[in-house]
Amino acid sequence: MKNFKFKINGNPYEVVINNIEDQIAEVEVNGTTYQIEVEKAIQTTKTPKLVRSASVPSTDQHPASARTSSPEAPKGGGNIKAPLPGVVLDVYVKEGDTVKIGQRLMMLEAMKMENNIDSDKQGTVVSIKKNKGDSVMEGDVLIVIG
Repeated sequence: MKNFKFKINGNPYEVVINNIEDQIAEVEVNGTTYQIEVEKAIQTTKTPKLVRSASVPSTDQHPASARTSSPEAPKGGGNIKAPLPGVVLDVYVKEGDTVKIGQRLMMLEAMKMENNIDSDKQGTVVSIKKNKGDSVMEGDVLIVIG
């Protein structure tokens, strides 16, 4: 509802537009309600709807290449990959060690937080690709388990 104050020939008028449908407007002038026919078609303004496309960071790999194994995946040998970019703080295993699922392999500092990298595979450590102090990017291979 819109309120207006007019002065016509020195006389004050308070006008309230209550409703507009099609070309009929319901207007209240100084407390008296009138039905007014509007000659020009009134177009109601609509608030535009914002539609944003899904943004995908340019650093993402193809969705088909997993960064880490899924819980349903076979738990044999394979690669342990960095879940996020950071710096290797410590390595808890060495080549030739036998590891079990859930065993702590590395500590990775990312965004000023220490993140434990645990094994999601069972087997023997074949090679350690990143050592203490190395910078890693998301998806980099840290340890190969055979």
